[in-house]
Amino acid sequence: MHEEKRYISKHKVIMDKRERLAVTGLVDVISFDEDSIVSETEMGILIIRGNSLHINALNLKKGELEVDGEIESLSYEDTESLKNKGLLRKIFK
Repeated sequence: MHEEKRYISKHKVIMDKRERLAVTGLVDVISFDEDSIVSETEMGILIIRGNSLHINALNLKKGELEVDGEIESLSYEDTESLKNKGLLRKIFK
């Protein structure tokens, strides 16, 4: 059976005026709404918080994410610590 290869680039976060955000090295988007986007990157779980957040582009094969909106914060969580503490409880604390 033919297996599809994923291209994952090095992790990079570029923010422009707290209104646009480009992320590379993305592995998956775990959850999203207008107030937060929880994604898995090569460097751990990236939590983007803000208002009126909108995913403009998502390409999991290339590992890319583009977000528009009012970005208030970016934070990283270690994947292992989230598994130990419970992902949802930690994110929505």
